[in-house]
Amino acid sequence: MRWPVAILTAVVALSATQSFAQTPTAPAPSPDDAARRAQLAEGGNSPGYDMAPITRPEVVAAAMKLITEKMPPGPFEPTWDSIKQHYVAPQWFTDAKFGIFMHWGLYSVPAYGGGGAAEWYETHLYAGGATLAFHTKTFGPLDQFGYKDFIPKFTAAKWNPDAWAALFKKSGAKYVIPTAQHHDNFSNWNSKANPINAVNMGPHRDLIGDLAAAVRKQGLKFGVSNHGIEAFQFVKPSAQVQALLKPKQADLYDPQWELFYNTDRSDEACEKFLANWVARNVELIDQYQPDMLWFDNGVDQRYLDPLKLWIAAYYYNRAAEWGKQVSISTKKAAYAPGNDNTQTIGSIIDFEKIGARSPAGIRTGAWQVDQPIGSQWGYATDMRVSSPAQIIDALADTVSKNGNLLLNISPTAEGEIPQNQQQTLLGVGAWLDINGEAIYATHNWFTFGEVIPARGQPRTGANVRFTVKGDALYAIVLGDWSGGGDVTITSLATPADKGHISAVSMLGNDGALKFDQQQDGLHVTLPEKAPSKYACVLKISGANVTPDTATKDGNPIPNWGE
Repeated sequence: MRWPVAILTAVVALSATQSFAQTPTAPAPSPDDAARRAQLAEGGNSPGYDMAPITRPEVVAAAMKLITEKMPPGPFEPTWDSIKQHYVAPQWFTDAKFGIFMHWGLYSVPAYGGGGAAEWYETHLYAGGATLAFHTKTFGPLDQFGYKDFIPKFTAAKWNPDAWAALFKKSGAKYVIPTAQHHDNFSNWNSKANPINAVNMGPHRDLIGDLAAAVRKQGLKFGVSNHGIEAFQFVKPSAQVQALLKPKQADLYDPQWELFYNTDRSDEACEKFLANWVARNVELIDQYQPDMLWFDNGVDQRYLDPLKLWIAAYYYNRAAEWGKQVSISTKKAAYAPGNDNTQTIGSIIDFEKIGARSPAGIRTGAWQVDQPIGSQWGYATDMRVSSPAQIIDALADTVSKNGNLLLNISPTAEGEIPQNQQQTLLGVGAWLDINGEAIYATHNWFTFGEVIPARGQPRTGANVRFTVKGDALYAIVLGDWSGGGDVTITSLATPADKGHISAVSMLGNDGALKFDQQQDGLHVTLPEKAPSKYACVLKISGANVTPDTATKDGNPIPNWGE
């Protein structure tokens, strides 16, 4: 199917001299508006954290003409109106609440985070500085050992996809999204569109295909993340690096590796790159039938809309053939043509890191936040790893605000998940075995949480997070607790505008708990023995509960809670 002429004309009509690194300056928001925007993490298509190819609409239009793949028959056409009409956010995603993400690729070989993000090793390397110094000392000078030379060292020699999948199942995750390709242009699947891939080189295995089979055997959903559009301009060599490599036609400037490094930045090269990016996504869709197709910041820009719409229509028509509920997931306003991420079309919004860009309060609809398990996304030898308690706190906080937690792990180049990461995953899974009722298939309450008096201990207070399922209200009291004491939940004080409480129990504990609903809150006497090492969960009957806040399009309910 060809791109509609009217849409192409409108895109190309944008000024060829327009700077895509700038957006109009908006007036300063009022305090109330700023609070609302923070609660929803509402943000426009700001390019402040963006890695799209810097190009022009006419280059994108030319790339569209190079697409050779045929649009499959189905209800979806590559227009905003068509996708808006037919898209439905998957129920499995709404219920899942917890997924596993990962960064695994060539950058896992040097395992170095000293120069910045470990998975950005390539761009830091050619920019010079600490990473280049480390690289030269450890692997040799760039004219003898460049980034491409990590390919044979990315062996996955100890990789057992079935063991990985079993671990993910034990962690309590319901879906898994590995890296199909990161910014460095190495594909982890059996790709004809990119010969520099894990089947032809390095591991000589279809990492995506083997993991998909193992994960689905465990009954989990399987998606793929594709950061590939960032590859066109990811390498930015310094003058020092150019002076070393150019005269020798070494590494970056070796003609055999031109397409790997994308050293040709001409319009013609960009056109071919963009069409090839579409071809790679078609391969991922057709070969692995992913339940989710996840894109990073590089797809944010409006001038890429024709390509993004084509991929969305292709994916959703394929899914209609498969009879599967699937979704694209993107950041900011990538699939929001009005540059308002509360009006996304055909995509579930993803936020990067809790607190940095994620909702500060309840955001109804469907959304997720991707969060590293430690101090790096890609594996680094000295990375710090969060404890189970920290991840449980993050999960409870995210779910109380109606989101999903997509927890990133960092495997080694040999294909092992380090023990400290495994222990954290197993700790989360053990907690979910007892308390998953308060997480899976839940939605937000009137408020996401509060600070309550400590449970009979000399502390200033403990955080509580609320979720709802059916007519039950769950109060997740965060922090270690060995048993005994009491809590007071002020949100359930009398006069009972939040309901007359009829029963209180604790997940993992037999029998009802003593309680008293008073003017300062709901007082609950806790059992003498804690059912789990980390947070405890009270199941409360009689509270007024909110209806399900899922939406067909995944967007927030307008004016919810006002």
